[in-house]
Amino acid sequence: MVESRFDPKILEKIEQLQGKFKASGQDLLSYLEGLLYSDYLTYWDYINLDVLLSLQQPKTSFKDEKIFIIYHQITELYFKLIISEIEQVADEPSVTDGFLKEKLHRINMYFDQLINSFAVMWKGMEREQFLKFRMSLLPSSGFQSAQYREIELMSCDAFNLLALNKRADPDFHTPTDEIFENLYWQQGAIELATGEKTLTLKNFEAKYGKRLMELIDSYRRKNIWQKYISIGNPSDELVELMRQFDLKANVFWPLAHYKSAVRYLQRDPVDIAATGGTNWQKYLPPRFQKVIFYPDLWSESEREEWGKGWVVKEIFGEDYKV
Repeated sequence: MVESRFDPKILEKIEQLQGKFKASGQDLLSYLEGLLYSDYLTYWDYINLDVLLSLQQPKTSFKDEKIFIIYHQITELYFKLIISEIEQVADEPSVTDGFLKEKLHRINMYFDQLINSFAVMWKGMEREQFLKFRMSLLPSSGFQSAQYREIELMSCDAFNLLALNKRADPDFHTPTDEIFENLYWQQGAIELATGEKTLTLKNFEAKYGKRLMELIDSYRRKNIWQKYISIGNPSDELVELMRQFDLKANVFWPLAHYKSAVRYLQRDPVDIAATGGTNWQKYLPPRFQKVIFYPDLWSESEREEWGKGWVVKEIFGEDYKV
């Protein structure tokens, strides 16, 4: 008997591959021949590094504009990671306490990275450069991040995202178009001078409106809150993870933006109205919008004071007295 020249482990893997390809009607030999001629995978090809590094295309000659572009691209990639985790929760037929905790740990970790990294925006750019190159980017705005709107709609019952004056009588069966027209962030893109939708909002709705309305429909029964309540008797740790997610998404993240806006965009509301802009001073602070994914997890006083304490602490300092 001729002794095989191959390691038994290699032969075992070949047999497993044979079974895999045979089950799908494929010829293993052809795939092995392709493997023989293919080049080794490189790091730069795998992550499309050359393409990635070519995606920064400033509109002006100001050097700090590249910081602005790269940071927002990084932000969108983190949003994509968060959406991936939420999709896994939504697609899980029977969510367990442990499964949801694992996903929320990841989601909260990604939000921590986003919140902590925002200093790149308010410390990493010269104010004078920003104010100049920003004018060349009009009417674009981070407000137009569809992925962040997707995260909101996938995380909770959509009626919790309505503007405060529309939130009194939430109805699980409210028509999608009615919900969409009354979402809180719609109020953040209204011209102060005319009360009309800004071009920023009109462009955003033209590109993403249909997609977001479809998301409202498809996630009515499978958003994170619906999956959470399906568990029945959630652990204290899971409750705390849900609360932390709510805070990170609806207090700490908007507050990070607010700090940046205070540094770069502080202007009188009259001047904002004159340029056809929105009043971010009333839109960004969490205590004005009071967007809460999971109001049932908070006491009445916590909901009433939503975001106030954190804004006071971050903007005025630890020892500030109301």
